[in-house]
Formats: sequence, C-alpha cells, structure tokens
Amino acid sequence: MEILRHLGSPALVAPVLRAQAAALPTNVPAATRGRSPESAARRQASRAEAVVDGALVRRFNGGDEGAFVEIVARYREKIQALAGRLLRNHADAEEIAQDTFIRAHRGLARFRGDASLATWLHRIAFNLARNRYWYFFRRRRHLTISLSCPLGAETDASFSDLVATPEADPARQATVDEFDALVTACMARLDTDNREILTLRNLLHRSYAQIASSLGTNDGTVKSRIARARGQLRGLIAEACPEFSANADMGEWFQPDTGAAHAA
Repeated sequence: MEILRHLGSPALVAPVLRAQAAALPTNVPAATRGRSPESAARRQASRAEAVVDGALVRRFNGGDEGAFVEIVARYREKIQALAGRLLRNHADAEEIAQDTFIRAHRGLARFRGDASLATWLHRIAFNLARNRYWYFFRRRRHLTISLSCPLGAETDASFSDLVATPEADPARQATVDEFDALVTACMARLDTDNREILTLRNLLHRSYAQIASSLGTNDGTVKSRIARARGQLRGLIAEACPEFSANADMGEWFQPDTGAAHAA
C-alpha cells in the first residue's frame, strides 16, 4: 500500500514487485525467508539441546542415575532464576528448584516428549512457584521483606547485614577467654576427687543420677561433694584473682560498666 501511494499506477508497481522478488536468494527455502540469522541460530541450538536432553532421558529411564545429575546441572540455574523472578526470594527459589527436580525424578518415566525437557521442567517450576506465591499471599507474606533482599540497586549489602550479630564484641570475648584460662588453671590444682566430680557435672553435663551411678553413691552425696568441690575451686580462683573474692559477684566482671558510662 505504501508503494501504491507513491507510484500511483498498478502498471508502475508490477515491475518493482517483480524486481524485488527476483532479488531474493533462490537457494533459501520459502519457509525460512524473512527470518533473522539470530532466530535461525536459536532454533538450531534448541534442536541440539533437545537431542542431548532426549539422550539423557533415555539413559535415566534405562537406570543411569548419573544422567539425572547431568539434567540437574544443565537446568538448575535456569529453574532457580525462574522461581526467583516469580517469588523474589532467594531461599524460596532454591526450595522451588529442589522440589522441581524431585518431581522430575519421580515423573521422568512418564515423560512422553510432547514438549521439550526444558519446557516440561519450566512448567513444573512455574506451577510450584505459583502455588507457593498464593500460599504466602493468603498469609500476607507479600507484605514482608526477606532479609536476603539487597538494600538497594547500588550495593550488594542486604537487610541481614543490619541485624545485630549474636557474637560477643572483641573486648567481652577477650574477658571470657581470660576467665576460661583462669578456671582451667584452677581446676588443675583441685584434689583428684573434686576435679573428677566437677568435670562430670560442669564439663560433661551429667545429671546427679548419672554421676551417682558412675561413682556408686547416691544423689545426696553427689550434691554435697559438688558443693565442696565448687567451694575449693572458688577459693583457688579468689587466690589467683582477688576480684573474685567470696563476696564478689562474678557476673559483674563480664558486664560493661554502664554506670561509669552514664557518669561520663
């Protein structure tokens, strides 16, 4: 129609159309004319993948478990990426990918090849992700944010980086390590019986009944022996470190001096 507007007469249009037709390559099949080289390359790659996938499926159905490992290696990242785009949560995407391959492992024996293996796996992953999405949507999960989400497009940091770590700060950890060394040294100086019963109770975390059974005595005797052993240990600690006298509160040694901080 654009040509007709510019040339006006059908008699002038016909020679132009015939010239354009003659310029088309004669060795190109009619079905492929007008298609870009990129689309042809994609179709060729798709056919090559289908051949490899078909061989893997036949090997797996023949009892070769290694073939399924190869299938997982070929498609795991693609399946996880699909689930990630739908769910926007890395952990959920990993679970969907895992569930997809579990179902695929169970269902490959019934795979008829009506669609490509890639399409079949994507359909399983899509259905699982969609079900997961609506499950969370009904529970208003979409109103929450995963700790693995990045803080912004310009940084790799995530919300989990803002959460306080459960690990002690260096100063506190140094104090704990120093106290552990002190207790270990004092334990070595205890009488053999006292060191044995404190080891059973405080290091091996045995119950009174278990200690009584090991030592061939009763619970009451065990409790009194533990009390005496702890008294001796505390005396040795106070001797080595006067801060831990009999009247001192050991817990205060491990806490920051908030009063001094406020006073400052």
